[in-house]
Amino acid sequence: MTLRPDAAAEEAELREYLGEHFDRRRLERHRAEVEAELARIGDELTLYRTSDSYLYDLTAFAMWTTKDPYRAEVMRAVRPGARLLDYGCGIGSDGLRLLREGYTVAFADFDNPSTRYLRWRLERRGLTAPVYDLDADAVSGGVPGGFDLAYAFDVIEHVEDPFAFLAALERRARLVLVNLLEPEPGETALHHDLPVAELLAHAAASGLRSYGLHHGRSHLVLYEPGQRARPRVALAARRAAARFAASGAGR
Repeated sequence: MTLRPDAAAEEAELREYLGEHFDRRRLERHRAEVEAELARIGDELTLYRTSDSYLYDLTAFAMWTTKDPYRAEVMRAVRPGARLLDYGCGIGSDGLRLLREGYTVAFADFDNPSTRYLRWRLERRGLTAPVYDLDADAVSGGVPGGFDLAYAFDVIEHVEDPFAFLAALERRARLVLVNLLEPEPGETALHHDLPVAELLAHAAASGLRSYGLHHGRSHLVLYEPGQRARPRVALAARRAAARFAASGAGR
């Protein structure tokens, strides 16, 4: 993976936050650290609420250019000043970059070490933005609606019910932007095999506005629920869905 120009700043900020507890070896072996923590805990849902290894894992991903095309799609879809919901935000690097571009961003995830780090990052920058707890949302519906765009990058493959996940985004925003990862050999145990063909068909039938394939297996869809899809874009997504289904991937 290619490092972003601000990669060193991402690492330095985590180092500042953790102080003497920062361990660069954990950053270098971030994926193995998360897998080892999952093995110790033995439960995904507990891991997502307690993991400190994710501080390193998400920082490593934020140091790479992997999600640059996803954020670029946000900026093509809506102008600065638009209200964005970063759903499954983790340490919030995507939302922080979009805040810097002039967007209004709200964050949502479980209350965990990653969101506590995000709150510190916001305070460090002198920024005020809501960080909603998804556990509280399940009880009280605490994450509001009315957003211009809700996005989730490299999140949906972690959930049990991807269609319910999309429905949660669709209830809260006019536009939904999400990437769908094809499974690959050696995938982390935390990634569930997605029904990519069915999810692409759902987006194509739900006002699909743009579609792109990134990194060879990441299908990025932007759609507007309740509206008609753009015909050529929907056709491209349906063809991708057919290719995926014919390949037998994920079965």
